[in-house]
Amino acid sequence: MPLVSPFPNAPLVDGRQSDRAMMVRRGVQRLMIAHRVSLLPEMPLQSGRRADLVCMSDKGEISIVEIKTSIEDFRVDRKWPDYLQHCDRLFFATHPGVPADIFPDDQGLIVSDGYTAEILREAPVEKMSAATRKAMTLRFARLSADRLLQAEWAANPFMTD
Repeated sequence: MPLVSPFPNAPLVDGRQSDRAMMVRRGVQRLMIAHRVSLLPEMPLQSGRRADLVCMSDKGEISIVEIKTSIEDFRVDRKWPDYLQHCDRLFFATHPGVPADIFPDDQGLIVSDGYTAEILREAPVEKMSAATRKAMTLRFARLSADRLLQAEWAANPFMTD
């Protein structure tokens, strides 16, 4: 789901994200911005998966944040191990209503109340290969540029006429 779209519908809502997931995402985004980490929501990966949030630090470290809003959401979604090949660090993000002990101890954990978030457990660093890092960095940059262009077109409709 892109943040912006040249189309007049609601670009932040595509039907896949619940209000609670969007609340968790907002808090995590604010946390990352406070740490000077750039991020993109809903980023397609080379594997065909789509990461909830991909974060890039000023040193080029790439983290993926997988948002889980309930115990059931975590238990039925077993695609998260696929994300490990696309990042240096993997975090789960949730809200205070989900017990922290359901999440794997060997991954990071963030809790968000929608206004801010806190890292309860740091994610271990598993460095990607240079080729994977280059591919992820290029994908991140191209998607960022595409979304920026869409934002410009949405703000200035005469540019698309």
